Amino acid sequence: MRTNHEIDYKIYGEEMQYVEVELDPNESAIAESGSFMMMDDGLQMQTIFGDGSQKQENNSIFGKLLGAGKRLLVGESLFMTAFTNISHGKKKVSFASPYPGKIIPLDLLQLGGKVICQKDAFLCAARGVSIGIDFQRRLGTGIFGGEGFIMEKLEGDGMAFVHAGGHVFEKTLDAGQTIKIDTGCLVALTQHVQYDIQFVGGIRNSIFGGEGLFFATLRGPGKVWIQTLPISRLASRILSYGTVNRKEEGSILGGFGNLLDGDGH
Repeated sequence: MRTNHEIDYKIYGEEMQYVEVELDPNESAIAESGSFMMMDDGLQMQTIFGDGSQKQENNSIFGKLLGAGKRLLVGESLFMTAFTNISHGKKKVSFASPYPGKIIPLDLLQLGGKVICQKDAFLCAARGVSIGIDFQRRLGTGIFGGEGFIMEKLEGDGMAFVHAGGHVFEKTLDAGQTIKIDTGCLVALTQHVQYDIQFVGGIRNSIFGGEGLFFATLRGPGKVWIQTLPISRLASRILSYGTVNRKEEGSILGGFGNLLDGDGH
């Protein structure tokens, strides 16, 4: 049986998705600030310290401060927002994705009670789900991981929702099965998947490969969620496009080439 609040949901959209959560009377959902989109009348918004889970509530004041402080390491706020249905009928609240990609629903009850995900992936969850951090077991991972392999962990038996960029697919690894992926493409994994960061050998690969110096090695059993467009990669392309003077790019096409790109100035 679930101890976390049990919520129903529906995901809308293709590239810019949002998730609509349906709450029965006295049920709550929690979310990071900035993900809220809209809600029905009859829902109460309340800022809470931490995630409001039973695990946190059982901690001392020092434990709560320590847990909240750890969340700062993964770029999250000390506070979250709880949306509670204080009316008599069913009410809905919606949360939007921050950039193009997909929203992944995670039923923690069916996934062993714990999922580890990348920084900033968490979108919202049923109240009772604990949102903490997961330290890498090896020092080298944290230092050389590139994408910052201090990751978030979602614990409990309720529904949680994370967001990732581009197309997202789920891969099930058998016991001992290993895959290697770009560190930024790793979205989430179940607790029994072993993960580590390895150096990509070879000067040609390191300097000219374009894929960075390190990749993530994942070994089953368990499930892994992988994204095709990490936000860091998208931001890098946008930054390089916007900061390079392209007026004289292509001596043959010149300004006409810029016009074809949508830059007619």
